[in-house]
Amino acid sequence: MTSKNMSLKNKPFLLKPVGKDYLWGGRRLNDDFSKAIPLQPLAETWECSTHPDGPSMVASGEFKGLSLAEVLHLQPELLGRHYAGLGELPILIKLIDAKKDLSVQVHPDDEYAFQHEQGQRGKTEMWYVLDASRDSQLVYGFSHDINRAVLEKSLYDGTVEKYLQKVPVHSDDIFFIKPGTVHAIGAGALIAEIQESSNLTYRLFDYNRVDKNGKKRELHIEKALAVVNMQGSARPKQPLRVLKYRRGYAAEMLCCCKYFQVERVLVNTERCRELASFQSNSDSFQVLLCTNGCGIMTFGDGEVLQLFRGDCVFLPADSVEVKVHGKLQMLVVSA
Repeated sequence: MTSKNMSLKNKPFLLKPVGKDYLWGGRRLNDDFSKAIPLQPLAETWECSTHPDGPSMVASGEFKGLSLAEVLHLQPELLGRHYAGLGELPILIKLIDAKKDLSVQVHPDDEYAFQHEQGQRGKTEMWYVLDASRDSQLVYGFSHDINRAVLEKSLYDGTVEKYLQKVPVHSDDIFFIKPGTVHAIGAGALIAEIQESSNLTYRLFDYNRVDKNGKKRELHIEKALAVVNMQGSARPKQPLRVLKYRRGYAAEMLCCCKYFQVERVLVNTERCRELASFQSNSDSFQVLLCTNGCGIMTFGDGEVLQLFRGDCVFLPADSVEVKVHGKLQMLVVSA
């Protein structure tokens, strides 16, 4: 890195995602978010990731052309004081287009993953529903307590659905998915997902579907049975959310856990001469994911980033002040 690179390390930069063509995906991430990723279907975009299964690329600024993983390996201080020496992103942010039902699945916790998956992280995740069709549902746990023998039999004979709790899904809903919770996103849902940086998914049931090669996707029943919570789950309730108003924007907390914090920010500077201002501290980076609308981000000596629906911006720790003008909604994520 040159001294010029070093002097610019605290400025924000745009990220370019990697796409995934899982069989349940649709077209909305290209059609509605202009991702221009040549995959059909396009099921997921990994917007902010250093995971080896799908690293994001830097799409603006002095680091343009490098992967985010490469940048953070060279400059780990961009992650912030809490993650000094980590050299990789502790979280992963996705957009998900479920044209069809996702598989019924479960994720391990950190302890199980570390012991049984070569030291990997487990997977705690949060879903924010960007859009949903009228009849969209998701699977969230079991409708009542179940034992291993009954569950295992239902998985092998294909009757597990009768034990699953189905929950209606609406735009602007939030769901927090703990490790061990059996779950599945249903058809018609468009989701922003914030999670630990992990790609560990244990499929219990996949509706006997086949992939583009005519093969059924792999199930992971034994591992799933080892980690799944077999107690009936309380029906998830939407949390109380309070908008706090600032000059040019309003913000509300969506989720705060040991792995990440997520706020929804509504910027509207159409009638405001004072622009919305954002700045990360020295403890942690932030990620800004534009979920609707468009605007302009200014920083430094008059530098500008245009923001459109679906754009994702990495804000390094101890960043320069960033000002946003426009009418847009963002998820602001920190770890």
